[in-house]
Amino acid sequence: MSSNTSSFPERIELTGEGLVLRDWTEEDLAAMPELFDHPDIAYWTPIVSPFDEAASLARLDRARQLRAEGTAVLLAITLDGGAPLGEVMLRRSPEGTEIGYAVGPAHRGQGLAVRAVRVMAAYAFEELAADRVILELEAENAASVAVATKAGFALLDVPPITGEEKGRPFVLQTWGLDRL
Repeated sequence: MSSNTSSFPERIELTGEGLVLRDWTEEDLAAMPELFDHPDIAYWTPIVSPFDEAASLARLDRARQLRAEGTAVLLAITLDGGAPLGEVMLRRSPEGTEIGYAVGPAHRGQGLAVRAVRVMAAYAFEELAADRVILELEAENAASVAVATKAGFALLDVPPITGEEKGRPFVLQTWGLDRL
């Protein structure tokens, strides 16, 4: 079965590295603005800003729609399956199996993004038979470059991806981690 045709399970819970990555639920809606309504997240990610109650509902709906389409999985990053501390995303794209993440400002500095990326990469290798997972980052985003490096990714020699998001031009570098 090709990695582009298999669908994602209806429910996903991944554990490892001291984390539980789980599906977003209605109970998380109240916590989402404090995670995502922040200038860093507005600047570096395509996540809508300002991020309010309506944005929380829209994100939950979108996560479910992307899962149903077999396009992407968006999971809450938690320590124990409880309160969400951020989000990790796995998306099938023409460039490859891409991982993305956002950690709430109050929860940074604990290695959550690095650990969540490693758990999600293991899922991609073991369950989706991906040969490589990628991160697409701006070189100026020092925090994300540090996450990529600590998680074992290497900068790939491929052309940068350019575009514009929220009226701001961006240039993304592609970082890769190959299955062992």
